[in-house]
Amino acid sequence: MAVIKTVIEHAEEKMHQSVSYLEETLTRVRAGKANVHILDGVKVESYGSLMPLASVATISTPDAKTITILPWDKTMLHPIEKALMDSDVGITPENNGEIIRLGIPPLTEERRKMLVKQTRTEAENAKISVRNSRREANDEIKKAVKDGTPEDDGKETEGAIQKLHDKYLKQLDELIAAKEKEIMTV
Repeated sequence: MAVIKTVIEHAEEKMHQSVSYLEETLTRVRAGKANVHILDGVKVESYGSLMPLASVATISTPDAKTITILPWDKTMLHPIEKALMDSDVGITPENNGEIIRLGIPPLTEERRKMLVKQTRTEAENAKISVRNSRREANDEIKKAVKDGTPEDDGKETEGAIQKLHDKYLKQLDELIAAKEKEIMTV
């Protein structure tokens, strides 16, 4: 019985990680309004090593169409600007000598559709991960039944794992529907 409990816990943990990863990935998708999380993947060359942008500057959103970056050290202006230009953010930074501004341009209909397609791809990858977790858990249960665990317990556990699978797929569907709505809202 202890084997079954650990299999269920392990499967749920993996499924939860898939949902968390998708949430994190979707926060980086630019949906037409300023969001500091689109800069989470930007790394800046700082004193000989690559650092996350948030580790060398204060990032804020003074309004819905602007992100401002205030470096803690003025000498970091150009490395930050270079990192932004080299990143996949797709926004040209404006540097006034003290602060860097990123003007968030409105999204075109074509770009919105492309972002929706990108988010659906990410969601499908997360769903595949959840399905793989279910398959691995079911394989472990079948092995445990071969090794002496009662068959009824195995069937109950497979049912519990299927319920977990359905719960996490529903969460993924809700996440992607909300992000698509956010992207397509003008």
